[in-house]
Amino acid sequence: MKNVAKALLGAVSMLAVTVAAPAMAEPKAEVLHYWTSGGEAKAVQALQEAFKARGGTWVDAPVAGGGGDAQAAVLRARVLAGDPPAAVQIKGPNIQEWAEAGALGDLNAVAEAQDWDKVLPETIQNIVKYDGQYVAVPVNVHRVDWIWANPEVLAKVGADVPKTWDEFNETAEKLKAAGIIPLAHGGQPWQDATVFETVVLGVGGIDFYQKALVDLDMEALGSDTMVKVFDQMRKMRGYVDPDFPGRDWNLATAMVMRGEAAMQIMGDWAKGEFAAAGLEPGKDYICASTPSDGGYLLNSDSFAMFNVSGDDNVEGQALLAELILGTDFQETFNLYKGSIPARTDVPRGEFDACAIKSMDDMVAAAEGGTLMGSMAHEIAQAGAIRGAFIDVVTAHFNSDMSSTEATEKLVKAIKLAM
Repeated sequence: MKNVAKALLGAVSMLAVTVAAPAMAEPKAEVLHYWTSGGEAKAVQALQEAFKARGGTWVDAPVAGGGGDAQAAVLRARVLAGDPPAAVQIKGPNIQEWAEAGALGDLNAVAEAQDWDKVLPETIQNIVKYDGQYVAVPVNVHRVDWIWANPEVLAKVGADVPKTWDEFNETAEKLKAAGIIPLAHGGQPWQDATVFETVVLGVGGIDFYQKALVDLDMEALGSDTMVKVFDQMRKMRGYVDPDFPGRDWNLATAMVMRGEAAMQIMGDWAKGEFAAAGLEPGKDYICASTPSDGGYLLNSDSFAMFNVSGDDNVEGQALLAELILGTDFQETFNLYKGSIPARTDVPRGEFDACAIKSMDDMVAAAEGGTLMGSMAHEIAQAGAIRGAFIDVVTAHFNSDMSSTEATEKLVKAIKLAM
């Protein structure tokens, strides 16, 4: 993606019009996104209605499938053709790469008017800023490092949700002895990587996570601590059922709901499955952070505003940015999505116990310097780097590869991908 974005620099430079420019035209925005089903589609509809209520003309450009991969191809083609959409759903390092290519507009006027610096944690600001300037607007925060547990199943072996990885292993062994699947898991690369990064956080700690998964420090990547991470992953492999390969994440969540498995490690989009089944947090299921020393792994969706011509488009971008980070939409969208608001001052009255815990933990992590971007979900890393991590993690999880060999392969893969 980085090379592609740089190659587009010449194509987008002619379009360098900032979204902060004053305009009197009626606002208009073509919105390219991949939220096409369920609560996400409802949330986009709510944003569209709010935009129209303020006199805007919304041009919907959904691209279904691929978790954004299909949309990325459309976006590249549009930018190369000199016809970028006004607003595009992208996230993480992809935002920085498009900004580096000169493709994104300037949202500072809206940001200053709404005091974004005061309501967004610094970690989230860093995701949507380039060279100190706002170029995108965050929609939400998904916490990745969650354990979703069935309390009735845990009670069968006299266990609570584990607070350390040693406790996790002890509880899992008790569950196995009782004929219960300890960990519901889907054997898909991104799911393997999701479990992996929570283990990195818990086994290695915040500093190690930063060095290994964010800074790509080769000493950390090849360390004895990383060997211990893969040791724990090998144990995790023994706690899943034989039918896990290819299973979708929501089917693994259903295993916990039905009592077929005790726990699942998954982001808080899993909460939507429990809610759809009419289950209540704290009663029918438990949400708890995976074992760590106060860490918090976030996945955040954003809309980047691309350089466009025409006062109506510029005005539309400014209005769209204002609405997306407004408290009303932040509440509406995240209630639909199961995530929490990106801004910290949204009223909490309509959110459930898991969301409130996530909000409290995010604030504490932001203040304590332990709020980290997810590698598996394209916040800490994207493109070839993320792919290198996932390839090694999945190869290890699905074979008898030793932890030492996996660590050596990881170092080599990251070096090649850099």
